[in-house]
Amino acid sequence: MKLTSDSLPAQLAQRLLPAYLVSGDEPLLAAEAADAVRAAARAAAFSEREVHFIENAGNWDAVLASAATLSLFGSRRVLELRLASARVGVAGNAALVKLIEARDPDILLLILAPRLDRDARGAAWMRALESHGGWLEVWPVDPERLPAWLKSRSRRLGLEADPEALELLAARTEGNLLAAHQELTKLTLLNGAGPLTLATVRASVADSARFDVFELGETVLAGDTARALRVLAGLRAEGTEAVLALWALAKALRDIWNATQGGARAPPAWQRQGAALAQALRRAPRLDFAALARRATRADRMIKGRVPGDAWDELALLATQLCAAPVRITAVAAPVF
Repeated sequence: MKLTSDSLPAQLAQRLLPAYLVSGDEPLLAAEAADAVRAAARAAAFSEREVHFIENAGNWDAVLASAATLSLFGSRRVLELRLASARVGVAGNAALVKLIEARDPDILLLILAPRLDRDARGAAWMRALESHGGWLEVWPVDPERLPAWLKSRSRRLGLEADPEALELLAARTEGNLLAAHQELTKLTLLNGAGPLTLATVRASVADSARFDVFELGETVLAGDTARALRVLAGLRAEGTEAVLALWALAKALRDIWNATQGGARAPPAWQRQGAALAQALRRAPRLDFAALARRATRADRMIKGRVPGDAWDELALLATQLCAAPVRITAVAAPVF
């Protein structure tokens, strides 16, 4: 059974399934989903909880031995498995299939895993889980949906936030839901129940936004210059290697060029990237691909120390030009001493 964050509470209230999987790379949402399962289990008299950290094949023997052993007090228990990798191997696959299909009424299986790739989704244990249990896949909240997500969270805490306050809070915590939740909790203590203004957020909330290089590529494809430069600045501040930022920008450039030449577009699984590429194609006639390639090459040479200059500044110019925004470089005369 496929579940969502919205459908999980109703499903738990209806009945407990023998097994649950919570997967994804968004720590706050994954932790909240797991907490909801644990709370429902406690309410159903699962009074013990046993946690296993699965890091290698040998750990599965201990899990199977534990599942076959009666509880010391004869009570029901939650068997919680925390996977270091979504690829569990042959031993893990066999062990999970056995545990899930056993459907022991005294054991509730809770599996916590990183995001599942295509191979992991097609494994036998996943087929068994979808037949007998529930799977909740958590995803990061998209930037355009973040203000609405923050508004919903604010109301739960008794805060009535101004739209401008939510926009600023979203900008300062983008890509970091845990920080967003912590800031809202802090604002509840500082501000109390009632209206939350832009001035309060500006004074109280630090910039905790987090970005990745994939987001940089998607943003330049969409042609959002201001956001592309903000993502680039965020990557630099977080200590990301400049070569990774260049890779993302060069890939975006290649994707646009290939699409203009009739090449394959983004696959259906990447709908956001496909929509961004469609926007890029509308700007393609205004792009000077030869000049963009030269600038990317110059940035690469700066990174390698072959030519003088700040590679991050060159990357900012490359991102701006990929967004088809005008670049104005003002020559400054050398000072005369």
